[in-house]
Amino acid sequence: MFRTALSVLTTALSFAALTLQASAFETKAKAAFVMDQTTGTVLMAKNADDALPPASMSKLMTLYMAFEAVRDGRLSMTETLPVSQHAMNYGGSTMFLDTTDRVKVEDLLRGIIVLSGNDACAVIAETLSPNGTEAGFARQMTLRARQMGMTNSTFANSNGWPAPGHNMSMRDLVLLANHLITDFPEFYPMFAETEFAFDGRAPQNTQNRNPLLKLGIGADGLKTGHTTEAGYGLVGSAKQGARRVIFAFSGLESARERAEVSEQIVNWAFRQFSETKLVRAGERVAMADVWMGKTPQVGLVPAQDLDILLPVMARDTVPGEVVFNGPIQAPITKGSPIAELVLSPDDLPQMRVPLVAETDVPEGGFLVRLRTATTVLISRFAPQIEGAT
Repeated sequence: MFRTALSVLTTALSFAALTLQASAFETKAKAAFVMDQTTGTVLMAKNADDALPPASMSKLMTLYMAFEAVRDGRLSMTETLPVSQHAMNYGGSTMFLDTTDRVKVEDLLRGIIVLSGNDACAVIAETLSPNGTEAGFARQMTLRARQMGMTNSTFANSNGWPAPGHNMSMRDLVLLANHLITDFPEFYPMFAETEFAFDGRAPQNTQNRNPLLKLGIGADGLKTGHTTEAGYGLVGSAKQGARRVIFAFSGLESARERAEVSEQIVNWAFRQFSETKLVRAGERVAMADVWMGKTPQVGLVPAQDLDILLPVMARDTVPGEVVFNGPIQAPITKGSPIAELVLSPDDLPQMRVPLVAETDVPEGGFLVRLRTATTVLISRFAPQIEGAT
């Protein structure tokens, strides 16, 4: 395995720093996770994999499964669903549904997103449950979460009502938010709605609790949460220009503190970091030796532009190296992956970028093979000759 330090490869590249310590965001939240969706860069992780009570933020999983059901034709946005006694009995934040109601799926979804309706979640859950119960749907939620890579999420109900073992991690919540945004662009605009006056029956519960939506900072989702056990939390997303940031946190002491921290996270993420094109597609990063080739070396280039997120005030170079098994046996086809650019920025996960052959390198002719054989023989016997003298 050949490892070549970037500093000796080329003078054409100047890599800016990824040192984040000076830009680190401090938060009172018990746990938090912040990701730049555009580049996949993790900007902050604090107890991000701890399985914690998520309160109403877990409603996002119910919404995801409801959106899947609509997309698959198992639910229709215009069909009406009955309200059970179990759903009606939920307290906390509700749509004030009762057993005489039949409610459109579209209204139930808005009731969950905008009004955080515990009862609306239960109606959806019982409809989609394999056995007609909310508990049965919760088991499906857990299974689906595992399939999606949410390994620290377990559900006991559809709405985040306090229950033993009902937990999610902040990383899982951001992963789920990202799926909602990318998998269901037709439904995602509902998360930006600030008001929903269902049937005029609950004037005290018509406003979206997301404190970011009216601030003009690009926020367009997703869900707040609060219980005594979980504290105050929020799963948020904001888009400015081509960049989108997704984050989740929990464990704050008040709604005011939640509003302050969520705005601070958005401002910090967009003001302290900017996207930089580190290497362009086809730009030579290094050269690799070729075995038995018509030419002795081949250029190594990325197949795609490499865009990374950098702190605005960064000045140093990104630690990195080119890694490959070499010398590389000819023939080599242009565009074939033969190496990796490994970047190890401070305070960020290691990045591995495939590098491909810049050109074709055919096998060498007789003279190349003769020259190579001679070089091998000389290198093999030279130490013995030196020892004999």
